[in-house]
Amino acid sequence: MYHFRKTATCIAAALSLTAGAVMAADADLVIFDWAGYEDPEFFKAYTAKHGDSPTYAFFGDEEEAFQKLRSGFKADMAHPCSQSVPKWIEAGLLAPLDISRIDRWDELETSFRDIPAFQKDGEYYFIPVDWGNTLVTYHTEHLKAEDVQSLQAFADPKHAGRISVGDNVDDAYALGFLATGVTDWTKATDEEFKAASDFLRKVHQNVRTYWADGASLAQLMQSGEVYLSWAWNETFSTMSYEGHPIAINKDTDEGSSAWVCGYTKLADAPGSEDKFYDFINAWLEPATANYLVGYWGYGHGNATAMAAMAEADLAAVGLASNEQSRAKTLWQSPVPSELREKMIAEFELIKAGF
Repeated sequence: MYHFRKTATCIAAALSLTAGAVMAADADLVIFDWAGYEDPEFFKAYTAKHGDSPTYAFFGDEEEAFQKLRSGFKADMAHPCSQSVPKWIEAGLLAPLDISRIDRWDELETSFRDIPAFQKDGEYYFIPVDWGNTLVTYHTEHLKAEDVQSLQAFADPKHAGRISVGDNVDDAYALGFLATGVTDWTKATDEEFKAASDFLRKVHQNVRTYWADGASLAQLMQSGEVYLSWAWNETFSTMSYEGHPIAINKDTDEGSSAWVCGYTKLADAPGSEDKFYDFINAWLEPATANYLVGYWGYGHGNATAMAAMAEADLAAVGLASNEQSRAKTLWQSPVPSELREKMIAEFELIKAGF
């Protein structure tokens, strides 16, 4: 059985590093990433070969990262999620990959790797490395399973001030669409978008705060200050390992959401191309997959490594799936750019109280 925890060092880093902060190490490879992914367990083979970790710069959300890169910020690679990749490709921010230099390319989950929106002119631009769910997560000393069987609980006034939703447009609208009966947002009509937005406005009345990272959410939930959240697998995995009374419900009446994130090669990267591929190859090692699942509660893009893991271990962190749960899963696949921009603009209005 895996041990579900995140090291104290990583939690401290996530808490202390603001967006745009930099952790300097190997200057030949600069990675623009989410705080916490500088964990050296993810790229041990890279460090063993080069004697140092890459340099990290951090962003708080992908829209912020997009704007910073467009304004001229230079790095060698970045870690966007599925929704952002097409936009980044079209904006000219990404360079095509030389897949012949990715040792385990053929082991990657093809349903992630081969999505047409991640390709252009026959070339690939995205390496799926981590995936998971956004799902109901709750404090069992304050709520029972039946209290959170429906996503409508997020809009129930009796939970005012005790709810947290991620400060992330994709996760927020995944909640909004699911709660209003949509599991494929790529086909959402204007009426369905309005219904999802209206639901999120109701949720906003109950939100104590929009969480920015798993560590900050864990702090809110430890005391029960927040007892219901729309969160990633990491929150349940780390908190339950530490002994906190936290549970998840992946199979609510309306379902849950699933996402995939990965690494991309930035256009006009100033650093070492060799080190870029060394880093990717280190991330795709089975040892990294075992660590990501066991210590963070996320799935790994290496399907071969995932297939070798025990089903009970995957189920323990909410990664196991069946036909029923898949039918109620909103997959955060890329949506048309017009809808994407509407989601971004509307979410900012909702958070501002409009």
